[in-house]
Amino acid sequence: MLTLVTYDVNTETKEGRRRLRRVAKVCESVGQRVQLSVFECQVDQAGFEELERRLLAEVDLQQDNLRLYRLPAGRGFAVREHGQFRATDFQAPLVI
Repeated sequence: MLTLVTYDVNTETKEGRRRLRRVAKVCESVGQRVQLSVFECQVDQAGFEELERRLLAEVDLQQDNLRLYRLPAGRGFAVREHGQFRATDFQAPLVI
């Protein structure tokens, strides 16, 4: 299932900037960055729960915001993309 992870980490302090880097590293380990604080991740249910657990361990819920959108595959699901960045289609054949 495609999962969209978005976050807004308060970077006014040194610790906030560290949290931002740690949150990005967790997201980079399972997905691809599509915007500065937006990642697309292909994970199953167990992977989703693990990702959520890891992200919640990094953010400060009093200062930061974390949103995870689960986008089920199926009829009518599509991502429309406009602009310079082209996301990798992990479902398509890999060409090297």
